[in-house]
Amino acid sequence: MFDAYLKSVTSALKRGDATEHTHRPALKTLVESFSKNITATNEPKRIACGAPDYIITKGVTPVGYIEAKDVNVDLDDTEDGEQLKRYRASLRNLILTDYLEFRYYRNGIPALTAKLGKWQKNGVFKKAVDGEKQVADLFKAFLDAEVESVGSPRELAKKMAQLARMIHDLIANAFTDEGDRGDLHAQYEGFKQVLIADLTPAQFADMYAQTICYGLFAARCNHNRTHGAFTRDAAARDLPKTNPFLRKVFQEIAGHNLDDRIAWAVDDLVLLLDRADMSAILEDFGKATRQEDPVVHFYETFLAAYDPKLRETRGVYYTPEPVVSYIVRSVDAILKRDFGLKAGLADSSKVKIKVGTGKAKDKSSKEKLEEREVHRVQILDPATGTGTFLYAVIEQIRESFKGNAGMWPGYVAEHLLPRIYGFELLIAPYAVAHMKLGLQLKDSGYDFESDERLRVYLTNTLEEAHELTGLPLFAQAIAQEAASASSVKKDAPIMVVVGNPPYAGFSQNSGEWIKTLVEDYKRESTGQPLKEHRNWLGNDYIKFIRFAQWRVTQTGYGVVGYITDNSYIDAPTARGMRYHLMTEFDDIFVLNLHGNINRRTKTPDGQNDGNVFDITQGVAVLLLVRRHGSKRKLAKVHYADLWGGREAKYQWLSEKEVGTTNWESATPCAPKFDFLPVKDAGIAKEYSLIPMALNKCFAVGGLGIQSSRDHLVSAFSEKELLAKISEFVSDQTDEEIRHKFFDGKKVASYLPGDTRQWSLSEARRILKKRAWKSEITNWLYRPFDTRPILFDSSMIDWPRPEVTGHLLQANLCLLANRQTKEDFAVFVANGLVERKIAAVYDGSTAFPLWLYPQVKKDLLQEPSGERQVNLSAGFLAEIKSKISRADPEQIFFYLYAILYSPSYRTRYSEFLKRDFPRVPITSDTALFAKLAKLGERLVALHLMKGETDEISRFPVAGSNEVTKVEFTTAAQAELIEGVGPKQRKSAAPPQTNLGRVYINKDQYFDDVPAEVWEYHIGGYQVCQKWLKDRKGRQLSYDDIKHYQGIIAALAETITLQGLIDEAIPSWPLQ
Repeated sequence: MFDAYLKSVTSALKRGDATEHTHRPALKTLVESFSKNITATNEPKRIACGAPDYIITKGVTPVGYIEAKDVNVDLDDTEDGEQLKRYRASLRNLILTDYLEFRYYRNGIPALTAKLGKWQKNGVFKKAVDGEKQVADLFKAFLDAEVESVGSPRELAKKMAQLARMIHDLIANAFTDEGDRGDLHAQYEGFKQVLIADLTPAQFADMYAQTICYGLFAARCNHNRTHGAFTRDAAARDLPKTNPFLRKVFQEIAGHNLDDRIAWAVDDLVLLLDRADMSAILEDFGKATRQEDPVVHFYETFLAAYDPKLRETRGVYYTPEPVVSYIVRSVDAILKRDFGLKAGLADSSKVKIKVGTGKAKDKSSKEKLEEREVHRVQILDPATGTGTFLYAVIEQIRESFKGNAGMWPGYVAEHLLPRIYGFELLIAPYAVAHMKLGLQLKDSGYDFESDERLRVYLTNTLEEAHELTGLPLFAQAIAQEAASASSVKKDAPIMVVVGNPPYAGFSQNSGEWIKTLVEDYKRESTGQPLKEHRNWLGNDYIKFIRFAQWRVTQTGYGVVGYITDNSYIDAPTARGMRYHLMTEFDDIFVLNLHGNINRRTKTPDGQNDGNVFDITQGVAVLLLVRRHGSKRKLAKVHYADLWGGREAKYQWLSEKEVGTTNWESATPCAPKFDFLPVKDAGIAKEYSLIPMALNKCFAVGGLGIQSSRDHLVSAFSEKELLAKISEFVSDQTDEEIRHKFFDGKKVASYLPGDTRQWSLSEARRILKKRAWKSEITNWLYRPFDTRPILFDSSMIDWPRPEVTGHLLQANLCLLANRQTKEDFAVFVANGLVERKIAAVYDGSTAFPLWLYPQVKKDLLQEPSGERQVNLSAGFLAEIKSKISRADPEQIFFYLYAILYSPSYRTRYSEFLKRDFPRVPITSDTALFAKLAKLGERLVALHLMKGETDEISRFPVAGSNEVTKVEFTTAAQAELIEGVGPKQRKSAAPPQTNLGRVYINKDQYFDDVPAEVWEYHIGGYQVCQKWLKDRKGRQLSYDDIKHYQGIIAALAETITLQGLIDEAIPSWPLQ
C-alpha cells in the first residue's frame, strides 16, 4: 500500500507543480486501505467552514480527523498555530501530516509520531528506516481508538464544551459563507424578530451551538438504552415531552436536515454522549449539597470551558442555595403572615378573574372578557436561568407534604404545575432548567408520562408579545413559545415574583416597552425629570425590578423576592426608583449582603467582607410587599446588614428568614429617599439644612477623562510617550501592534484592544494623518502624580470636552466624588484630570472655577473671549446673603478649607459617602477670610506650587531603582542596622514618629513622619502609591525632588488641617 502512495506523492513532487491538494486523493486511498469499512471524506465545503481536511468514519460512526499540510511544511510551527490548537482542544482523535510525517494526537496530547521519509532539497526522496511499519502502527492506534466512557459530570461538561466551540466556529463560518438567503440566516432572523432584537451573528452562533449541545444532552438523559444506540436522528424523539418547544426547534436545527458542514462535529458529540455513563452522571446529579447544585455546576463547568466571558455579557450568575433558601422561606412566611394563607407557597386556593378572549364584536369594540377560575398564589421567576429558584419553591412546597406522599402526584398535576412559571432568554440554561425540574419531580414520585409541560418558557421577559403571522416557519415556533409566555405576563395574576435578575451594566435589553416603564424611575418625587446622567438606570437588574413591580401592581397584591446588585440602596440616581417603589408597596425589606470586592469593603470590625457570589459587585436581598386593598401610604422601609466571610453569610442565610431578621427602620425622606437607617437624626437634620451641595455650587461639572487605554496614551515621561505613539503609527501590521500593546487584553468577541466604541485599525489610520505630537499635554493622573497624555479624540474613549475644554486654559478645578464607599476626599488640579483622583473605584467629578467661551469639541482648540466664573447664580446669592463681598478664588479656597476640615469630615461622614458634600457658608466675615487663606495655602501645596521646607533626605547613593517599597520607623531601622545609644551621633533618642521609606534594600527617604506615610486621599495612600506605580523604574533627580516635595506638602497639609479646625468655633457653622 505504501509503494503506490509514495510513488504518487514523489512523482507529483518531481513535476514541481504539487500543492497540498495534489496529494489528497493518494492519502484518501492510503487511509482507506487500512480497513475495509473505513471512509476518508475530503469535502471542500466542510473545509471552507473550518473542518479538518479529512473526516474518517466507520460506517456512520466518526473515528477521527486528519489535517494535511504541504510536504516539508514545518509541522512544529503548525502545531503552535491557532488552527491546530483549536482542533486539539476539540477533537479527541486527530492526525497532523505533511504527507510524509504523521503526528497523532489523542485528546489533544501528542501520542505517536512516524515518518515515511524526507523529501530533500536536491529532489530526492530519502526513505526512513522502519518508517512504513511505524506509520502503519500509528494508523492502527488511530483507527482502533475507542471513545472513552465518561462517567464524571465535570469531564463530560468539559468535553461537550470543547466540541461546542468547534460547532460554534463551523456555524459562524457557514453563516458567513451561505449568503443572506440561506437557512441559517432565516433561523437567525427568527431569533432576532422574536427573542433578542439586538442579536449578533456571533451570539447567534453561540445560541445555536449551545442549543445543539444541550438538546442532545437532554435527549441523552432521557434515552432508553433498550431502544438501541443514541443517535442524532433519534434525539428529537428522546427529548422530554415536558419541553415541546425544544423538541420542535431541535428537529429544525439539528435533525436529519442538518447542514453537512456542521453535521460531522455534531455526530462526534452524539458519539461522546452515546458512550457516556449516564447512570453515573444522573446519580451524581441527585447529590445536591447545601451550597451547590450538581446540575447547575455541570452547566457552569460547561460555560467556563466553552466561553467564560459569555455569562458576563448577559450578567448571568448561579445563585447559591442559602441565598435562594432565605428568599423562598421569607416569601413563604410573608404569604402566611401578611396574606393569611396558612399553606404559604403551597396554597391551592383559587380566585375568579376576568381575562381577555382576544375577540371583539368589531374593530371599534373593546376585547371581550371572560371569567376564569385560577390559582391565587401564582409564582414567576422572570430570569429563571437554570431553575434554581423554582427548584427551591418546589422543595419548600414539598416539605408540607411530609406524611402525605400519596397526595403529592395529584397535587403536582392539579395545583403545582398550573401555577409555577419561569422565563429565560438563553437557550442553554433554559434547557438545563427543564431537565433539572423534570428530574426533581420525577425523583419526588411524579410520573411525567402525560403531556403536561413545565411552564418554563424561552422568552424575553422585558419584551412585549409578538404577532405569529408573517414570520418564517422557524420563527413561528419561537413566537408560539413567546406567545404562551406573553399570556402569563398579561393575564396570569402573578402574586409572587422571585429570582436573581442579570446584572449587565450595559444592558442588551433595550425594548421600548420596558424602557417606557423604567422612565418612571427617572423622575423626582415632584414629578420633574432627573437632571443628571441616568444611564445607570438602564442596568438589567433595575429593569427586572421594574417588571416585577409592574406585574404585582397589575395583580393588585403580591410579593417580590430578588437578590440583586445593591447600588440602588443609596445611589443618588436611584432616588426616583426608591420613591416609586415606596408609592406602590406597603413594606420594603432590604438585607444588604455587602461584599463589594472592587472596593475591598471591610466589616465594621475591620475584617474582610466576602461576597456570596463569585462577582465583585456588592449585593442585597430585596423583598417587596403589596397587600390586598390597603390604603397605601409611602412604604415602610426595613433595613439590615449582613457582614462577614462567605461561609458565615451562607450559614446565617440558611438559618434565618424575614421574620427572624433583626430589622432597623429606615426613614427615607426627600429628595433622596435613601433606604438606609440614619444613625443620628439630629446630625442628619443639621446636614440637610445646609442649603447647597457641591454640584449646586458650580454651574458646570463632569467626570474626568477616561481613555480606556492609559498604558498606551500616557507615560511617565514625554520621551516614553513619543516612542510609544511613534511605534503605534509605524508601518507595523495591526496584528503586530495588537500583540505589542494589547496582548491578552480582549473584550468579549472583539479583537485584542478593540471595544464597542474603539477600533485599533481605525485609530491608527486617523492618527497617521494628524500632527499628533502637538496634541501631547499633561494630566493629573493620581494625587500629586502629573503625567503626559496624547489628548486626541481618536485615542480617548471619553474625552469629555464640555469640561476638559475649560481645563486646558488657566484654571482651578475642584475634584470630588458624588458617592463612595472609601473615606471622603477632595483634591485640586490646574489642568486635565483622569477620572479617578479622589477615590480608587469611583469616578471623580471635576468642577472648574472658570468657564471659557466657545469651547469646541476639538480637544486642543484655543477658546476666545472673556472667561466667566463657574459658580452658580444660586450659590453666589447664598454667598452674598452671608458675606458682603468675596472674589471667585477666595470662595474656591474657602470651599477647599471646609472640605479639608477633620471635624467636618467626622461629623458628616455618614452623608459624605452618599452624595456630593454640602458646604456650610459662615456669616462671620473674618472667619470666612481666615479659612479662605488656609484653603489658598492648601491649594498651593496640592498643586506643588508653594514653597515648602524640605523635611526628608535621600542619603544613600545607588541604582535609584524602585524594587520594594517599605516604611520602617527610625527605631526599627536602628534595630535592623544594629545601632544602639552608644553608636548614635546624638544622645537624643530617635523620634518614634519618623521613619524611612525604602525604595530598595539599600536606598531610602529618611526622616519621613509616619502620619505622612499613612496619609490617604480617598483610597490612595499617597506616598506608597506614587512609588509603587514606579516599581521597576529608576528615579531621576527630578523624581526624587518631587517625592520630597510630596512628603513636605502632606506634612504641612496635616498641620493646616489642624489650624482649620482650630479656626472653626463650633458646629453647626454659623
